[in-house]
Amino acid sequence: MTTEQSPKVFRLGESAVVIDCTNDFPQASRLCIQRKIWWLADRCRQTDEFIDIVPGMSNLTLFVKSTNRINYWLAQLGTLWLQAKEMSLSGRNVEIPLVYGGEFGPDLEQVAKYHQLSCEEVIRRHSSGKYTVLFLGFQPGFPYLDGLDSSLFTPRLAVPRLSIPAGSVGIGGNQTGIYPASAPGGWQLIGRTNIPLFTPQSIGSPTLVEPGDTVQFIPVTSLEFKAK
Repeated sequence: MTTEQSPKVFRLGESAVVIDCTNDFPQASRLCIQRKIWWLADRCRQTDEFIDIVPGMSNLTLFVKSTNRINYWLAQLGTLWLQAKEMSLSGRNVEIPLVYGGEFGPDLEQVAKYHQLSCEEVIRRHSSGKYTVLFLGFQPGFPYLDGLDSSLFTPRLAVPRLSIPAGSVGIGGNQTGIYPASAPGGWQLIGRTNIPLFTPQSIGSPTLVEPGDTVQFIPVTSLEFKAK
């Protein structure tokens, strides 16, 4: 990434500003960009100017308290980005047991066929990865994970499912992720875990993982799942 490059900065609605690096840095790794997003979010939190600060995938949305400051932040964010450093969050390593294939991973065979691999090799490559949580989105506690082996990049389903069980682990394009709750979705499902990812009644953090944490999938042959 070169300092000559600048991300898009634009207004969103009446009181929000977005800085978006999605398509501007094709040679930079997703994690590199996300670490700069973390740095920028941290810098903005040190001010008292925002109602909410929402990091997304290669973007940051800032909800400004005073609309009189919108133009200031539209001008300032590009400058701050050029100063941004790759911020490493002191995350935990979280191991997640995963039953691959069968009724819990109905698309495992299709993923293997797509890449001309055996199911065992897909499992080996997927479970060998050490994934970094880039951000949480789509559902509360849904982790978007960086680090999928490029040999497993697989297009989403042409027709999304109307309901995917909680705990399902899927591949969508160049990412892998875990569904915390039942929801529609188009990711290729290769396994399922019984570990809760979102527990709103928890005294501590309601999410199992946070941005900056790393995740490792541990293949197991069986887990107990709650009845549907």
